[in-house]
Amino acid sequence: MQTTIKDIRLVIFDFDGTLGDTRRNIVQTMQQTMEAMHLPVADEAACASTIGLPLEECFRMICHDLPDAKILECTSVYRHIFELNKQKMPPALFPHVKETLQHLHHQDYALTVASSRSSASLKDFMHDMGISQYISYIVGADNVTHAKPHPEPVLKTLKALDIPARETLVVGDMPVDIMMGGSAGTRTCAVTYGNATRQQLVAAGADFVIDDLAELLQLSILLK
Repeated sequence: MQTTIKDIRLVIFDFDGTLGDTRRNIVQTMQQTMEAMHLPVADEAACASTIGLPLEECFRMICHDLPDAKILECTSVYRHIFELNKQKMPPALFPHVKETLQHLHHQDYALTVASSRSSASLKDFMHDMGISQYISYIVGADNVTHAKPHPEPVLKTLKALDIPARETLVVGDMPVDIMMGGSAGTRTCAVTYGNATRQQLVAAGADFVIDDLAELLQLSILLK
């Protein structure tokens, strides 16, 4: 793993499992959606393994051979239930996320988010969690044609901010985040506290692996 680059200017973060601890909300909402749709209810591990993918793809992976019309109905039901669950159990930031974003922001890094969640949902969450002031650009599922692991979310960000891939670090908790960044030509950093194992993240090609977001501040590529 290369650890000597000093010219990173942009850090692109995943949201679910990287900044926001939304696993409980997502898993319970998926299971409640399956119940409401009279489908076999998948276990927590199966539901969590789809986090980071567009919602339609999540249900395609879990509910095999479900017709497209039913998939769309599942996503509609999911969104309704998720809004209710969000009020009952509001997700929180992972430890040291706000402090790390604040420090990087004050060091003049450009900080953005690329997620398979909708851009409206991302804006709501980041506002409620008190971190929206640190994030200068957002790419949600509704802003791209090709979702993770396709590099489009990263390429769209690079074009919007006019920053090259070689000066960019992608940070995420799932293999799709790492593959997205790698395909776009950026450096990648995986976090182990989210929804994938260290082994899965290393296998996906992560340049760096950290156990706490605050460890970003110790990476030599981000030291100024």
